[in-house]
Amino acid sequence: MTTPRLTSFNPLWRFGVGILAICLAGGYMVAGFYLQHHYENRDEVPGISMTDIQGAYAGVVVPSPMRAALEAAHPADLADADRQALLDWLSGDRVRQDYENFDLGDAMPADIIAVACLDCHKRSATGDGAYPELPLEYPDDVFAVAQSREILPKDPIIIVQSLHAHAPSMATVTLVLALLAGMTRWPRCFIGLVVAVTAIGLLGDLSAQYLARVRTGETWWAFVIVGGGFASSGGVGLMSLLVLLDAWLPGGRPKPKKAD
Repeated sequence: MTTPRLTSFNPLWRFGVGILAICLAGGYMVAGFYLQHHYENRDEVPGISMTDIQGAYAGVVVPSPMRAALEAAHPADLADADRQALLDWLSGDRVRQDYENFDLGDAMPADIIAVACLDCHKRSATGDGAYPELPLEYPDDVFAVAQSREILPKDPIIIVQSLHAHAPSMATVTLVLALLAGMTRWPRCFIGLVVAVTAIGLLGDLSAQYLARVRTGETWWAFVIVGGGFASSGGVGLMSLLVLLDAWLPGGRPKPKKAD
């Protein structure tokens, strides 16, 4: 049995299939853009990161950036006593209360930061070593990088409901595209590879979303979510493009058999 080719169908049918392929690819792009905005800034840092993804599905504690910098010997010329005073302050549970606590005397964090950090960490700072994008001029600036933050994961019920809605629809879309791609003029081995990678990526993405939530502490599942998402989305986009090109480009029609 010979597999029908897209190019053997009516031109209007092929035109409509091409439009639908554009809609599918566009829908995935819009969904990806929305998901980026949905997940970004969970760690209170602009832009989406692996920490945002890990926090959404597995939960994660974001260490204090200021503590990490101090432990990495930044700034290099900070006196040992002042560095230890800041580390003790960040290790306690009174970060906000003790920031301007005059009872601490020379160990008051606000004074140490003003003397040791503000030359480089202010909005008007310029020159080598300046960090105007990370100001420490006001208490809110300091608290944003001083406190560790815990990102709480989604409720498992929400994840199950999301999978219940998205798994069948995404699998159906991928299946339809795979069948259409198999009817194009492109090499079957190439189409088979694209379909296999897309299917494996979709399975990895969907299953890892659940496993990342129920297997507490295994934040590496977030990498499976991201990798699977890129593979499945890329595969859907590529199959949509291949279907569109085959439906709209001239040529590719099966050659009529010669009469004996």
